Amino acid sequence: MRLHDRDVRQDVRELGALLGDVLEDQTSRSAFETVETLRTSAIDYRDGELDSRQPLHDELNGLTPDRESIVARAFTTYFELINLAEERERVRAIRTGSHEGTLDDSLETAAEELAEMDVEDAQQVLDDVLIEPTFTAHPTEARRKTVKSKLRSVSNHLETLDERRLTSKEQGQVERDIDAEVTSLWQTPQVRNRRPEPEDEARNVQWYLENTLFDIVGEVYDELEDALVDEFDDDLDISKLFEFRSWAGSDRDGNPFVTPEVTETTLERQRAVVLDRYAGELKRLSGVLSQDGARIEVGERFEKSLAADFDRLPGLAEEVEERYPDEPYRQKLKLMRERLRRVGDVRPGGYDDIAELQDDLDVLAQSLRANGADSVAEAHIDPLARKVDTFGFSLASLDLRDHQQMHTAAVSEALAREGIDYESMDEQERMETLTDAVLQDERVIDLEDQSDVSDDAARVLERFDRLADWQEEFGIEAIDTYAISMTEEPSHVMEVLFLADQADVVELPGHCGLDIVPLLETESALSGARRIMGTLYENEAYEMALEARNETQEIMLGYSDSNKENGFLAANWSLYKNQRRLAEICDDFDVTMRLFHGRGGSISRGGGPMNDALLSLPNSTVTGQVKFTEQGEAIAEKYGNQRIAERNVEQMLNAQLRSRKRSMEQPVEDVPEEWFDVMDTMADAARDEYRDLLETDGFVQYFEEATPITVIENLNMGSRPASRSGERNVEDLRAIPWVFSWTQSRCILPGWYALATGIEAYLDDGGDVETLQDMYEEWPFFRTKLDNAAMAIGRTDMEIAAEYADLATDDLREQFFPRVTDEYERAVDHVVEITGRDHPIDREWLRESLERRNPYVDPLNLLQTHLLKQTHRTDLEEQTLRLTVKGIAAGMKNTG
Repeated sequence: MRLHDRDVRQDVRELGALLGDVLEDQTSRSAFETVETLRTSAIDYRDGELDSRQPLHDELNGLTPDRESIVARAFTTYFELINLAEERERVRAIRTGSHEGTLDDSLETAAEELAEMDVEDAQQVLDDVLIEPTFTAHPTEARRKTVKSKLRSVSNHLETLDERRLTSKEQGQVERDIDAEVTSLWQTPQVRNRRPEPEDEARNVQWYLENTLFDIVGEVYDELEDALVDEFDDDLDISKLFEFRSWAGSDRDGNPFVTPEVTETTLERQRAVVLDRYAGELKRLSGVLSQDGARIEVGERFEKSLAADFDRLPGLAEEVEERYPDEPYRQKLKLMRERLRRVGDVRPGGYDDIAELQDDLDVLAQSLRANGADSVAEAHIDPLARKVDTFGFSLASLDLRDHQQMHTAAVSEALAREGIDYESMDEQERMETLTDAVLQDERVIDLEDQSDVSDDAARVLERFDRLADWQEEFGIEAIDTYAISMTEEPSHVMEVLFLADQADVVELPGHCGLDIVPLLETESALSGARRIMGTLYENEAYEMALEARNETQEIMLGYSDSNKENGFLAANWSLYKNQRRLAEICDDFDVTMRLFHGRGGSISRGGGPMNDALLSLPNSTVTGQVKFTEQGEAIAEKYGNQRIAERNVEQMLNAQLRSRKRSMEQPVEDVPEEWFDVMDTMADAARDEYRDLLETDGFVQYFEEATPITVIENLNMGSRPASRSGERNVEDLRAIPWVFSWTQSRCILPGWYALATGIEAYLDDGGDVETLQDMYEEWPFFRTKLDNAAMAIGRTDMEIAAEYADLATDDLREQFFPRVTDEYERAVDHVVEITGRDHPIDREWLRESLERRNPYVDPLNLLQTHLLKQTHRTDLEEQTLRLTVKGIAAGMKNTG
């Protein structure tokens, strides 16, 4: 059976040719020839037909500003289109693998592994697993929403050509439509003329939830159920496995534009969206459930439910009976839709909570099954019930977040108004004061009174005051988590508990409306985890709060800042060890731990294949519940296409089911102690080398001169500032622009620097390569981290990086670039020796993709360096420079 009519080469070839035609039509033959000259010269150099890139430099040096703009637009648009071609190839691979039964990490393979267990243990795995992807508004998505919309249209047309049998006339019409979209894309500005606002970012996240994930979740559950039925004679119950969350519109850390009004608007919009989707599903069901009431027995439970709805909505009862005489299911569905419309309305009769809607769906399903319509319930009611269970009335629950300094300042200022000198207290005194305040019945501060405090403190007080209203209006589950950035002390957590208590969000004992989540992201915080968490677990007030939250403690790990502080190897080893340490602490206090992995899209920020990451976590940390961030352009790559999104979610579930099984069978993985010593040796040396590089005089200036950081800081990519305080130092710079800058210059230093130094420290200390090879073969943690570093190495191009290094002053270039190059070359040698590969990158499809892309990224890099050299740029040249950033991001398929 032939599933597809095209392949990636045909898509790339035809889209490239179409773009060339559009380029010539919209500009000139001369402009087209300029782009072709640059393209063929870049290919010829990569193929060894040219001895140097000088012909490219000569061509670029002779361009006018107008022609530079056309070149940047042409190559940027090319990558936007080629990314669609590669996305289509991913879909082909998924469909073919599914058809042939050859997909790795499928739900069938997960079910097969579960079948190795007793039924009771397999049920326990299913009961324990809860996966919480959390979408953030971190500004790494370099494309405009308008551009993404046009590209999605082209993608849909490619799917039509590939998967449908068309007449010649129909094919011609589709090709014409693609031509029209590409022409429109060419005429559309690629660079935003304003910085996006938090509401824009929230809408962007909402789009993927509404248009992709809402539609595929039910299918994932169906596939798992089918796979389990094939393996188990006994029926297994599948409880809630997924819950989607978001920071967009609620993450206040470093973003003054995320106001309470933004958060409330986000909550309102998300509720409206999900209610509308449910209403649409119920309306569709009305076309299916047309059973004649005279020919079926709906059952006593259904009759009582329908009668209750008639009593609840008397004004609609007569209309429903007249419109659907003797059609009880349609009557019920009409009333359910009306109850949805009244959620959050002043009119009575709406659903009070999600449980009431779930009960109505269960009533329908039970009645259908009692009438022999099991297949109808299975095909139409069960998937909707799964969606309702997953998305609730909130679509995605919001996490609040702010920096610990903001809470400390707000508490200090608010208590000072009451004559309490919190600011001068030591840590023990602060903990005692906060604990006493939480345990007493009377309020200590008035959150509504925001006078006589700083603006920052007033914003914190207002947020907690409004939080109580949000939970009352939208439900506790809509906004029930508060993350604290840069947590260093137990009091940083207790301050949030205190503020929530003053807002009546917490009423101990018995009720705690928040999961309070410390974000441990610095070396000092991670190494002090037992002091921080142990102190909290022994605190009387916090112990009550945990009891009210089912003895579950969520702890967030910051991958980005940890990497920026310590380097790739040392940061990842520290995170691994501290995850084990946190698991031990939680186990000592009989607390269930839910780790929240603050991963970015890039390797240096914790990125990489999600299923590999989940499978490489320490066994002792896998309680079944896991949470992780989804950021920037990775969201579009994973969730922009429904088939790819479904595959991504399946892989997550496969990995987490297998990981939980493994952790139940072997709570602590059997890793030789020698390997821990090896990692300690390598990590210590790598950290020293990395810190020495960053702290060497002149390095910050070199970074500023040899990367486009100044351009990136001025891009209208996200609503949040690039720097925490506006100062120029690596510590103050946010992790995203730090990584983005190195990626643009093709020197992806944060993903591999000091790896070679670390390995050599172990070898020089009497170690051997054979041990490292054994570690790679047998230890998922080491294999995953080395493969991730290898991907960053494979994406690095030191020849292009040299072009950026030439932008720095001669003394800085000679001081730093040879050092970086030497580290890179040694890293390549060690990686291929340990892995036994000829190339750092293991995945053949990725190597092919890079080979296809590299010659087209090169002209953009060289144009960017050409423009960066200029001390004075016109407005058009400035816009072109920003466009090269977009194009390189599209070509590298990664920003930060």
